[in-house]
Amino acid sequence: MPYLRFTGFAGDSLRLLAPRMTQEFAQLVNIEREKVKIELIASEAITQVPLSLQIMMFPRKQETHDAIAAALHHILREAGYDQVHIFFVLLTPSLYYKNGEPLTAYELHNSADG
Repeated sequence: MPYLRFTGFAGDSLRLLAPRMTQEFAQLVNIEREKVKIELIASEAITQVPLSLQIMMFPRKQETHDAIAAALHHILREAGYDQVHIFFVLLTPSLYYKNGEPLTAYELHNSADG
């Protein structure tokens, strides 16, 4: 967690960009690179659909979201992807479940165990 979910991209291009994107993202959000997940979503466009990057994560300050979008846009633009729609889907820790428990309860339980 968090997830960077791409739609309409070529998998080979994303594989080349993934190390740089995960590094930038992790640095901006102050998390370990290994926590950043990248997915290529296969979809069938029925009407004209733009390339998109959906970022699913827990809320941060607006400045952090702005910096993430700017950094990822810059990387994508350098790779030839000029017209990418970037948007955030913000998650709520109490509504994110691990092992059937809300993240907040899960973290409290596991931190108490050491």
